[in-house]
Amino acid sequence: MYLITGANGFIGSVLVGYLNARGITDLILVDDFVHYPDKTPNLEEKDYLVKVERTTLFPIWDQEQWPLRGVYHLGARTDTTETDEVLFRELNLDYSKQIWERCAMLNIPLVYASSAATYGDGDRGFSDETAAVDLDPLNAYGRSKNDFDAWAVTYPTAPPHWYGLKFFNVYGPNEYHKGRMASVVWHTFRQVKATEGMKLFRSHRDDVADGQQSRDFIYVMDVCRVCHWLMETQPDDNGIYNLGTGRARAFRDLAEATFRAMEREPRITYIDTPADLREKYQYFTEADIGKLRRAGYDEPFTSLEDGVSDYVRNFLRPGAYY
Repeated sequence: MYLITGANGFIGSVLVGYLNARGITDLILVDDFVHYPDKTPNLEEKDYLVKVERTTLFPIWDQEQWPLRGVYHLGARTDTTETDEVLFRELNLDYSKQIWERCAMLNIPLVYASSAATYGDGDRGFSDETAAVDLDPLNAYGRSKNDFDAWAVTYPTAPPHWYGLKFFNVYGPNEYHKGRMASVVWHTFRQVKATEGMKLFRSHRDDVADGQQSRDFIYVMDVCRVCHWLMETQPDDNGIYNLGTGRARAFRDLAEATFRAMEREPRITYIDTPADLREKYQYFTEADIGKLRRAGYDEPFTSLEDGVSDYVRNFLRPGAYY
């Protein structure tokens, strides 16, 4: 039996489907199911035991004493433009502490979502061996994730096996509800359908050409594969792990791959980066995945071109969910 927080969201719902495809259906799904009806299709036709509202999880957990084999803690406030520090402290820090403490007390393995946003502008590198206290995130979301990482590595008690995963730029099915925070693939697909073209953010740095801002884009199927591998394999080296492909690619590459998957000729123009994002914008991210490889994960990651093609052809075009 597994518990998944954020189960109604993008990565959480794909993980539910991923586990179902492997015959795992004894799942307890946790999220705010009441206030986000646009997420409802994410869990249709999926198998699970029960849904639990996020706000009632802890008293129910304490009462039911589920025989959990593991917890996937993926629920969080993920809007990088949100500035409410109190909200982030409540949802991303304090809530995560309660998850951690129960897993530690009950000896339950834990896989939780951190973020590459903890690395800030990248001037201190992208090594998951770097202590959280040495990082300088650019926004409140990144700070909340970094604060929990710092708390986790110093807390005196811990789950028997635990892995905090710094997700880099995840894209793939079931992100329809994310709007502005959805991947550039999703935005490109919608813009091309509506206008036959795509507008990318212009670079506001002299040393980076327009469209050459680069990120480590990782397909959501790879994210789920690694999460499940860690939970099942339980490497001895507990701690923080980067989860990206290890290779940065330009936003223009991503947009052009989307055009090709849609069987269209690329038509890309540039617009100014919104003022509220400009000073907090990451121009380059690339995961150092050496630690994950040393832990024993040796599967290849989906190429940008193959991931975008699968996403566009099998999900975005038909409007399908995973």
